[in-house]
Amino acid sequence: MPAALTVRPVTEDEHLAHLRSRPSASFLQTPAWGRVKSEWRRESLGWFRSSPDRAEEMVGAALVLYRQLPKVKRFLAYLPEGPVLDWDDAAEDLAAWLDPLTAHVKGQGAFGVRIGPPVVTRRWSAQQVKDGVADDTTARLADLAPSVREPLGAAVVSGLRRLGWRHQGAEGGFAAGQPQYVFQVPLVHPDGTARTEDEVLKGMNQLWRRNIKKAAKEGVEVTTADAGDPAGLADELAAFHALYVHTAERDHFTPRPLSYFRTMAEALGAEDRDRFRVFAARHDGDLVASTIAIRVGTHAWYSYGASSTEKREVRGSNAVQWAMVRDALAAGAHVYDLRGITDTLDPEDSHVGLIQFKVGTGGEAVETVGEWDLPLNRALYRAFDLYMSRR
Repeated sequence: MPAALTVRPVTEDEHLAHLRSRPSASFLQTPAWGRVKSEWRRESLGWFRSSPDRAEEMVGAALVLYRQLPKVKRFLAYLPEGPVLDWDDAAEDLAAWLDPLTAHVKGQGAFGVRIGPPVVTRRWSAQQVKDGVADDTTARLADLAPSVREPLGAAVVSGLRRLGWRHQGAEGGFAAGQPQYVFQVPLVHPDGTARTEDEVLKGMNQLWRRNIKKAAKEGVEVTTADAGDPAGLADELAAFHALYVHTAERDHFTPRPLSYFRTMAEALGAEDRDRFRVFAARHDGDLVASTIAIRVGTHAWYSYGASSTEKREVRGSNAVQWAMVRDALAAGAHVYDLRGITDTLDPEDSHVGLIQFKVGTGGEAVETVGEWDLPLNRALYRAFDLYMSRR
């Protein structure tokens, strides 16, 4: 008979210790991220396996964020890109792993729970994506046969549906949550050995390689700042934010306040000095591009970016991306993650430019399982759904 699984609150130190025992986990599942999302109630949970013949063992962890339903003291329990489990093990009996979670959050006043299993379902090569954009008959990634189908992803999707979980669409409102499609550059070979800088560079398209070379020739210099130098980090973060606001005005999106990034830097940097880093590309003293990178173990993310309208010809954005890739390689990361893309391949769609920029890195488009909800109180869940649809 398999050992029973239980879920209960753990301290942030226990939570972090479990994450450190694994190769990686999403930064959205670190205890520090709960401090970043201060408008949510947060809780660290642990999964424990016990059996008569051996001691209790912590085998999973999660950061749960509780979002309150307006005017009612009931919550949506949200696990962004979590929980952190051995999904190969969990997929064999999802109910055994998820039922204790739903029971716990229901006891905390949750009317529903939302999870985002960090499990891949399909992959497409950069060349496939490029060809898809050029093909008038191809509108979305799903129209292309993937280069890889992951059996684990299919098993998790099937299991969630069987248990009554509801897949959340990737469009609009809170349901947009975290992106289901991302673009990643593998930094290791299939056998797990590290790729060299030259190998990664050769995997990029000709335009990217030319732009990286041009930035170097033009004298673009990239520097970094992290928690090891608090004053330097504060200065670079302020400079990043000024450029980020400029980028937001140019590209028509609403920027986050500087206080949000300061909280990110403080919380993530306190957990691990290398967790949060600002990269800054300058040309003759002018800041031409700046980014925020986050790393947890073997997974490195490009989190936020900004670029100047002036001096675009010196290719600061390419220079700063290449610096982040090199830094990830030096840290022993297995993947460089450029985060979200939409699934559109329609050249008339405004989002396709972002995909084309990321495709130049020579990586791959990756589809994950996505986010799934389980209503625990159907009337309140419907009310929340209605509230979010009207925002």
